[in-house]
Amino acid sequence: MRGRGFGEYYGLGEGRGFAEGPWPKLGQSSRPRVRVSARAAAMERRAVIFDLGVLLKPGLQHFLSACERDWGLPRGFLAAALDSGGSQSPKSRALRGHIGLTQLVAELEAECRSRLRSAGAAVPEGFSASRPFRELRERGRLDPAVLRAAAELRQRGFRACVLANAWLDDSGGRRAWAALRERLRRRFRPVLESCRVGAAKPDPGAFRRALSELGTPPQQVIVVEEHAESVAAARALGMAAVLARDTEATLRDLQEITGVQLLFGADVEAPPEPISPEELGHGYVQIRPGVQLHFVELGRGPALCLCHGFPESWLSWRFQLAPLARAGFRVMALEMKGYGDSSAPSDISEYSQEQICKDFITFLDKLGILQVILVGHDWGGAMAWNVALFYPERVRAVAVLNTPFRPPDPDCDVLERLGRIPEFDYQLYFQEPGVAEAELEKDIARTLKILIRSAAPEDRLPVPLDVRSVRQRGGLLVGLPEDPPESRLLPPAVLRYYVRQFRKSGFRGPLNWYRNLRENHEWALSARGRTIPLPALMVTAGKDPVLKPGLSKGMEKWVR
Repeated sequence: MRGRGFGEYYGLGEGRGFAEGPWPKLGQSSRPRVRVSARAAAMERRAVIFDLGVLLKPGLQHFLSACERDWGLPRGFLAAALDSGGSQSPKSRALRGHIGLTQLVAELEAECRSRLRSAGAAVPEGFSASRPFRELRERGRLDPAVLRAAAELRQRGFRACVLANAWLDDSGGRRAWAALRERLRRRFRPVLESCRVGAAKPDPGAFRRALSELGTPPQQVIVVEEHAESVAAARALGMAAVLARDTEATLRDLQEITGVQLLFGADVEAPPEPISPEELGHGYVQIRPGVQLHFVELGRGPALCLCHGFPESWLSWRFQLAPLARAGFRVMALEMKGYGDSSAPSDISEYSQEQICKDFITFLDKLGILQVILVGHDWGGAMAWNVALFYPERVRAVAVLNTPFRPPDPDCDVLERLGRIPEFDYQLYFQEPGVAEAELEKDIARTLKILIRSAAPEDRLPVPLDVRSVRQRGGLLVGLPEDPPESRLLPPAVLRYYVRQFRKSGFRGPLNWYRNLRENHEWALSARGRTIPLPALMVTAGKDPVLKPGLSKGMEKWVR
């Protein structure tokens, strides 16, 4: 998706203009440890303010210089014309919002022609003051290494902000800037433009406005700037500042101050950009009195619904939301019944697959969605298969992570069968209301840090989670650390959100999904002879200790 121009970066879909990309990956080693300097240890930094010029490569000056060479103009001719008049120059007035880009270009055109006449020189053939601004839109790219660094900082609890010297774009290409601002807003909060602030850097007023918006004292802020004058102004206000040079040197300096790994080897693939709760539209659908479902959504196009599992949140899909929206979908991440801001009725029958699927169809009806692409993980995957099986006319396609589809066996009791499989003992432990709730709700942060971890060696607990013999041990978390280390899958900001949501709902609703196994089995028997002839994708996880890939063997008999 990278390297296709400004239109793609701004969501225009036309392959023209600023893009993310294709920049070389930085560094030599795979994931070197970051040694936090004495400076970083002494000061607790909370926010990083990025100059737009640090993100956008090449910048306007590059295109001004290229036009000067093409037209045979003296070096610095266009920049001098832009700055003519000091604080009342076209550039200064545009950056303060006094004039828009259209007027800026018109005044630059007039100033250049006047200077050429005064010098007795002819206006170069094809001269147009709008060209460098147009080429900036068409050929400028956003540096993915800096974008990744900003994402890493956000994951580590930093706020990432953009403070840009920018003009109001009222030109024919203004849609591109509107789309750029929207994309920046999803990655940086806040995004401040000098034309709206009324002060342009290096004016200290611009930095003071950023500090006010952040609500952070200057001693906790780092500024990354490409101009020495702005670096000096930021330091005068008490902020740390990095003078941007090449990308690798800039990130190395920022890494030293923050203590966060920002340089990665060529063999380390950049993770997708996560999205945060405040960056999305939140919706609530009343299914019936006493039951509502909360969801977030992003993008336009065919409806695609993401359904999470246990013990998770809609935020589990934070890495997928933006890419799917950019791919042309109206993406909704549902907070499943029993979780967070969705209703969590105490009645166990509310969580049978039959009722869950009926509620989901009502959800689609009330949003006016005729068909949906369903993507589910864990229990969300079980619901996805059942909606496809019982309501195929409402499903355009289905994709499931980890949870295989198998028709029920009419000759066995589902709980007795689970009792013969050691890896499912935890599900039998969950059957008695109140028992698992007491254990999991005792320390929600500890529970989540134990249950939601990656398989990476550095993310493993000293004592691994064992889902076998849970009833014999007297609990799922028995024998595990009281203060487990941070999980790579739950950085501080994400963990805080999860904890807040589980404090609202508790664990009774999520556990009730497990307490309908016999009811789910009986309902599934009513469709025992059916297949799922819809477009379908099954993704297994080789390191899942419970839903192992082998469980999906033979699925092609029933999912076609």
